[in-house]
Amino acid sequence: MALLLLAHAASPGQVEAATVDHGLRRESADEAAMVAATCAELGVPHQTLKVEVAAGNVQSQARAARYAALAGWMERAGLEALATAHHADDQAETLLLRLNRGSGVAGLSGVRARGLIPQTRLPVVRPLLGWRRSELVGIVQAAGLSPAMDPSNEDDRFDRVRIRKALAGADWLDVPALSQSAANLADADAALDWAAAREWSEAVSKGPMGYIYRPQAPRAIALRVLTRLVTELDGEAPRGSAVARLFDSLLARQPASIGGLVARAMPEGWSFTRAPKRRT
Repeated sequence: MALLLLAHAASPGQVEAATVDHGLRRESADEAAMVAATCAELGVPHQTLKVEVAAGNVQSQARAARYAALAGWMERAGLEALATAHHADDQAETLLLRLNRGSGVAGLSGVRARGLIPQTRLPVVRPLLGWRRSELVGIVQAAGLSPAMDPSNEDDRFDRVRIRKALAGADWLDVPALSQSAANLADADAALDWAAAREWSEAVSKGPMGYIYRPQAPRAIALRVLTRLVTELDGEAPRGSAVARLFDSLLARQPASIGGLVARAMPEGWSFTRAPKRRT
């Protein structure tokens, strides 16, 4: 709601809004109607997008369904970019969650200020990463609005909720500083991507059955090159832990497999080929 108010104030007549109704709670339809009514008062075009959430990790599946629906809405409406309301508290929570999971630089860089909607080339921007949750609440209250509160945000079954509550009780933690650390890590991640692209151009070549990689760069860069190799040959991005094991095996000059590929340390470099199909 705060993003809606700020976007309308900054660019009146140039924004549209959408509410994704995941259908996971009975109140969701009424909440979407409330947003639609607010948009009507502001003169902002609005659509409610109903989605079905696949079984499994509810939050992950809801996120995938949400972005897919928003991408379709953008294309139909001819919109230039999607703006989401991720803020500094979200960024701090993400950083701590991923630290606790042992994530690398890419994961620790958190939510990016600019990016692409998953599985698309459509841009997404996050203009509120420098704002605290409390500041955004104040904007909504000053407008005389009462936003709906999602009860899942208080459900301790979710890791993020537990992190959020721990942050609220740790006044010695500086949330803006945590958010800035994530931004600094995003810069480091971009630098590693640049170095990995250079390593690819200088050290990867087409082989008779796949690719040959003659590693020259440090481990962090080589892991990204391996990820790209596997993705291009196998058609699916591998898990980071699997790539790390692959690197260690090849460094020890031991053959290894990953996905549908076989990798070997050869005199001319590390070779990557598709595994032969088994006969049935």
